[in-house]
Amino acid sequence: MKRVLKSVLIVIWVSALLTGALAAVHPVPLDPKQDPATCAQCHEDKTKGKSVHSAIAMGCTACHEIRVKGTVTRLKLVATSTGALCLTCHADKKAADIKGVVHPPAVRDCVKCHDPHTSDNKFQLLKAESGDSKDSNLCLSCHNTGVNVPKDGSRHPALDSGCDTCHVTHKTGARGVREFDYHLTKDAPALCLDCHDVKDAALLKAHQGQPFATADCLECHDPHQSDSKHLMAKFTHVPFAGGQCDSCHKPAQDGKVVLTAATAKEICLGCHSDKGDQIDKSKVQHPGAAGDCTDCHSPHGGNFPAFPKPNPVAVCMGCHSDIGDLGKKAHPHQPVFEQGCAICHDPHGNDNLHLLRSSSPNKLCLECHGPDSKPVKLESEHVVTIFDGKVKLPEDYFAKVPILPLRFNLGHPVDGHPVSDVMDPKDMTKVKTVINCLVCHQPHASAEPDLLVNDQVNNALFCATCHKSLTR
Repeated sequence: MKRVLKSVLIVIWVSALLTGALAAVHPVPLDPKQDPATCAQCHEDKTKGKSVHSAIAMGCTACHEIRVKGTVTRLKLVATSTGALCLTCHADKKAADIKGVVHPPAVRDCVKCHDPHTSDNKFQLLKAESGDSKDSNLCLSCHNTGVNVPKDGSRHPALDSGCDTCHVTHKTGARGVREFDYHLTKDAPALCLDCHDVKDAALLKAHQGQPFATADCLECHDPHQSDSKHLMAKFTHVPFAGGQCDSCHKPAQDGKVVLTAATAKEICLGCHSDKGDQIDKSKVQHPGAAGDCTDCHSPHGGNFPAFPKPNPVAVCMGCHSDIGDLGKKAHPHQPVFEQGCAICHDPHGNDNLHLLRSSSPNKLCLECHGPDSKPVKLESEHVVTIFDGKVKLPEDYFAKVPILPLRFNLGHPVDGHPVSDVMDPKDMTKVKTVINCLVCHQPHASAEPDLLVNDQVNNALFCATCHKSLTR
């Protein structure tokens, strides 16, 4: 007990020393009960500007603490960090309490964007939110949007009006809703129509007379920049890219779209008959694939292969909301909630349980995590492929994927530990212990690291689920 108490006292003593060491030395002596109003006699620059922090009116000691030891005066924050200090007033910005997507700098580093005292920019921003370089535009300190546009590419003029024309940095809401995930002032097309007139003759001609007032502009256009003209999306449907609108559309009637066939699916199967056969003949069928193709795919283009709408994740969550709810856990599986369900599942149907792309859990998981994983790079598309080219991923995807050091199905989570079924040594045709990735891991998300089943913690108690001797 004395040893524990001694350790605690040492920690407190060291913390006190560090606190004093990290506090800034004030150039002149101060009284700990100094009138905050006197600070402005020297620091008047902190009280004037186009945008002055409202906390200045509360007095400097609202944020700063005066500490005097002998002849040395030090100043420190009244909280452990700038982020913690800001949250004492701006509690609504606390990332831990916000369920949606939070702008990364806002998680813990307020002063990365804001001056805590005064600024010539609104909200005490360090720089303006407009400009074409990081020297003038605060947002370009982290983002490269609109920078280095290819010679034959295009750049949205709205960027010159400032990022805050379309974005509200701290806006959050339900995860998976584009307006909130990207902190938009409002969602498209309403946002686009603030500037673009649907009756403009040039726009009508560009869209070949087809009505677009209620269309999702972002299915066809990138809102920032593009390698192609007219801000075309990264991936485009061949007929659309070639201007062959009449292959799917008839002239509009009474302001409404008229297709060349009775249904969109009928048009799609005219070229994609192989998908029709797959949907009809698969032993395990996906009910969602029985509807119109345009329920899940944009017919024109998008920023992802195969044009899922609005993106590869949300396209599935509309029906599979139970899986979407798992994304609220602290440790979601990255492929599921960043790349999309179709990495592991075939959305058009196949012969495997749960529409998995492999016949067993291990084959599925080791396609990415196995030592023999061999993604194929497609240089022209800047993607890598897995599952014999059926799945496309960002070209840098595998830089973040842990590869297991397996040999002969042994080696995880420790050397010699099997990852596949253990056979009965008396009869090698019988399984003694069933083992696969799903015995220990859950595939979608977990409340604890490592995605262990039942949200369990990675410790000996978890291992004791099988290895009973660990509890003796």
